[in-house]
This record gives sequence, C-alpha cells and structure tokens, in this order.
Amino acid sequence: MTDTKLMTVRDVMKTDFHLIDGKATVSEAIQMMKKNKTSVLFVNKFHEHDEYGIINAGIIARLVLAKDRSPDRVNVYEINEKPLINAHPEMDIRYCSRLFARYNLMRAPVMEQGKIIGVVSPIQLVLDGLCEISGIS
Repeated sequence: MTDTKLMTVRDVMKTDFHLIDGKATVSEAIQMMKKNKTSVLFVNKFHEHDEYGIINAGIIARLVLAKDRSPDRVNVYEINEKPLINAHPEMDIRYCSRLFARYNLMRAPVMEQGKIIGVVSPIQLVLDGLCEISGIS
C-alpha cells in the first residue's frame, strides 16, 4: 500500500472560467477574452440535450484569421469545438494527467451533474497537484 496523498481534480481546478453564447460573434468573443484576460471561453449549450463547446485564440486564428473571414460575420457556434472531453471533480489527478496526455489536451472543463464547475489544465496538475503530493515548495 502506498502513502501517496490522493489529490483530486477538485483540489486543483480553477473555478474562474467564462461562458459565451454560441450566437455571439467572434468579435464579441475576442472582446470578452481581452476583458477577462483569457484565451479560452466555453460555449453555452443551446438546449438541455446539447453539449458545451470551447473556443480559443488558436481556433480563431486557424478558422477566422487565416481564412480571412470577418470576425463580425462569424458566429461562435460556427467554429467552436464540441463535444468536449471533460474531467470529473473526484478524479485522481494522475488519471486526469493521463487523459490530457492521451488526447493531447491543454484544458478541460470539470463537469458535475451536467454543468461546468471549473477548468483544469496541466499547469494546475503539476504546479498545484504534483507539488503538493511530492512536498515541493
């Protein structure tokens, strides 16, 4: 048996995340990103049987800027990625790290009862989780 402390996704997740309506324009998304100093926004569900989406600066660069599309004329729902791979708040951070490695993720929503309650990234898994487990200060 090991004496390793169990760290869960809930222990390291950030609860500061931002949601945007899929009908918003990319221009509005960029303004929201700048205002909130983030490069990632989660896209709200349109209805209860829909899934959350994600939009980030890379997606905007690839699907709007590089294709010379007008950010005022492209809606978020047209370019968001969904469905999302998500983490459960009680998941061990070691398994979450494997999930990130397997699917080459940079961020994932933390979902509980069908709602986003936070966001987790490899940065939190390592700097908050692994440091705590290993006693690195």
